[in-house]
Amino acid sequence: MSQPGDIMIGVLLDLSTDKIYEKVTFNARPPKISCTEFSYVFLDPYHSLQALLFAAEEISQKHSILPNITLGFQVYKTCNIPHYEVQGALKFLAEPVKADYNPQCNSSLSFPAVIASSISSNSVSLANILGVSRYPQISPFSSLALLSDRKRFPSFFRTMTSDTFQSKGIAQLILHFGWTWVGLIASQDDYGLQGIQSIKKEIMKGGACVAFTEYILPSQPDLNVLNIIRSIKKSTVKVIVVFSLGGLFAPILNEMLKQNITGKMFIANAGWSRSNLLSTAHYFPVISGTLGFASKYYVVPGLSDFLKKIHPSRSTNDPWVKSYWEIIFNCRFVSDKNLTGTLGLSKVPCTGEENLDSVRGSSAYMNSLKYIGHSYAIVYVLAKALDDLNKCNLGKGPISQGSCANIWNFKPWQLTHYIKKVNLTLSYGEDIYFDDNGDPPATYSIVNWQMSPERSVKQVEIGSFRTSASQSLMVNSSQVFWPLGEPEVLRSVCSESCAIGFRRAPIQGQPSCCFECVPCLQGEISNQTESTNCFRCPWDQWPNDHKSGCVQKSVEFLAYEDALGAILATFSIVSAFIPVIILLLFISNNHTPIVKANNYSLSCLLLISLCLCFLCSLGFIGYPELEKCLLRQVSFGLFFTLCVACILAKTILVVLAFMATKPGSGLRKWSLLRVSYTIILVCFLLQLILSIIWLVLSPPFSQYNIETKPGIIIVNCNEGSPAAFWTMLGYLFLLASISFIVAFLARRLPDSFNEAQFITFSMVAFLSVWISFIPASLSAQGKYTVAMEIFAILASTWALVLCIFLPKCYIILLRPEINTKKYLRRKE
Repeated sequence: MSQPGDIMIGVLLDLSTDKIYEKVTFNARPPKISCTEFSYVFLDPYHSLQALLFAAEEISQKHSILPNITLGFQVYKTCNIPHYEVQGALKFLAEPVKADYNPQCNSSLSFPAVIASSISSNSVSLANILGVSRYPQISPFSSLALLSDRKRFPSFFRTMTSDTFQSKGIAQLILHFGWTWVGLIASQDDYGLQGIQSIKKEIMKGGACVAFTEYILPSQPDLNVLNIIRSIKKSTVKVIVVFSLGGLFAPILNEMLKQNITGKMFIANAGWSRSNLLSTAHYFPVISGTLGFASKYYVVPGLSDFLKKIHPSRSTNDPWVKSYWEIIFNCRFVSDKNLTGTLGLSKVPCTGEENLDSVRGSSAYMNSLKYIGHSYAIVYVLAKALDDLNKCNLGKGPISQGSCANIWNFKPWQLTHYIKKVNLTLSYGEDIYFDDNGDPPATYSIVNWQMSPERSVKQVEIGSFRTSASQSLMVNSSQVFWPLGEPEVLRSVCSESCAIGFRRAPIQGQPSCCFECVPCLQGEISNQTESTNCFRCPWDQWPNDHKSGCVQKSVEFLAYEDALGAILATFSIVSAFIPVIILLLFISNNHTPIVKANNYSLSCLLLISLCLCFLCSLGFIGYPELEKCLLRQVSFGLFFTLCVACILAKTILVVLAFMATKPGSGLRKWSLLRVSYTIILVCFLLQLILSIIWLVLSPPFSQYNIETKPGIIIVNCNEGSPAAFWTMLGYLFLLASISFIVAFLARRLPDSFNEAQFITFSMVAFLSVWISFIPASLSAQGKYTVAMEIFAILASTWALVLCIFLPKCYIILLRPEINTKKYLRRKE
């Protein structure tokens, strides 16, 4: 078909629904492939052609673009056969425009551009050829992402957005609804393979996982349907992305109906999101709720009135108008051959009086008009590029030294330069321009397949996706109709979300979306669902009961407010009065023989030291401040050293006094009282020196212990040097052991008031308590370690008080008759 004009554009058009293949005998040249005519379902190409003609007529009338220059078209029907498309493109490259089409008789201009093709794989074949000489090729419907490769296809442009953007949009839609477990189905061709791989890459980048990827095989009779159905039934996925054309997906839906597989949410690409073939009540039980990405369609102002002018009597240069008329009105021109091939149309004759208004409301007719805006835009793009070429300013042109091309004689690559820079607003308000890859801005409608009250399937627009707004996805979830029998909001996950306080643990051999929920370890929290890691609380905090947040740790020390601390403090104070009372008793009875016989002054000093031993336990109760840590162990060691040294001095003095009574003994001078004081002073000074060294070199200090009891801060005193602490105890043990040995040896000395045997018992009790304290303190924790030491202090002190002074108090208070010199001499 030819439409005259000053500048002619080549158009490769697919008007066929099918091809007629002749049998190949392999003993002669294969016959030529013939085409059937177009059908009602495939009115889109013809209406796209009318959109080209309408745009050219509109431009010539406006005079704002290409004034006084008209655009014409040379149209070839390609039957969707790749080598026919290549053949048509080569004709445009080789054949110059006939002179009667161009008023400039001296013009050598050939076809400056070609509009082709609607099929992505065919566009790839053409672009490989046309790109060699930078010959501009513009496609209204080819969306294959591969065509954005400017190195391979430097002169390819399209008004249909690239599948790259569609893939990103579908991935964003999946992630928007929180679907992390999806299945993928695609046709095994360039269109399906590249589209599904882009989607797979994007959804995995967003954290979702793919349960299965299956391919529709056009080369096989069954299209691989049974294997695809098997994967759908086997998997737990609820959401399946299908990147294909509607005709290839229909057999899968038929098998799903046959096996009653429902409840799946399909995500449709632009190839079938508005498919008339699938938008039927027959498929609705399995395809209800489908969400699809559909190319935005626009109502071109004035185009509807232009289409009403189509008539076989008026469109004399249109070889396809009668076929179109027969399809639209289901009639047949009697005088002509069957233009529609073997489509089985009615034999009702066409009169030419039929009115297009009677079919304009039909769904098939309306659907065929949805995307013709892409063809309409192509004419404006070429017209604007030609206009810019014609208005080129000398010195700013694309040719060497800034020269400009002649509108009547230019090279195709020069037009390609201007097409790249086109930026205009079309009559329906949409901006058209190309990015560095030759792609226009992507604008998709998100449609939801719903059943109308009239029991017809319709695609309701519930959102949009635009690349011009930073790939902004907008979805009105409240308008979504979900698959039949499914909940209000569909969930498609491999594993349910982990609650707060749990973390995700991967399952070996499974994708990352399949996991187990493991409780956070002790001391860790997880304050959000789907957490992959648990986090430790700060050192002074601890997880709450749900492990969803950190709370302040409780502080533990042996306080006066605690029941245990209050009891020990009370007992210590009360116990401290006992030596004081005994001391007062001794002072009031200092003239009695039993007091004199047991060395009155040493007994008083011992009672004072015992009182101090009781009181030193108070230093272990209360908050362990630095001053308290420095003094409590030192005071304990010094007071007990003084106490044990007094006992040792008393024991040695008893032995020396007895041995001095033997005839000829020279020990009388050693049995004096000052010897006892010397022993006490030496023992005490050794312990004092050890304590000073301890405080100077490695003093005790207050510390927070967070390791012993999880969730509790134990405030205790670090002894600084464990060696110094155990040396101090060892020194006490040494003094007590010497006292025990000496007292044990002197226990049978003939003395009415011999206290050596009582000292023996006291040292046995003293050593037993402190030997038991060592394992008990090592096994206790926190404040109970301190309580064990206080108990040892009180118990050992009470052992000394009871074993040494209880018998004396008994005699003084209850047996005064034996507390006399007469009794003492009688005994002797």
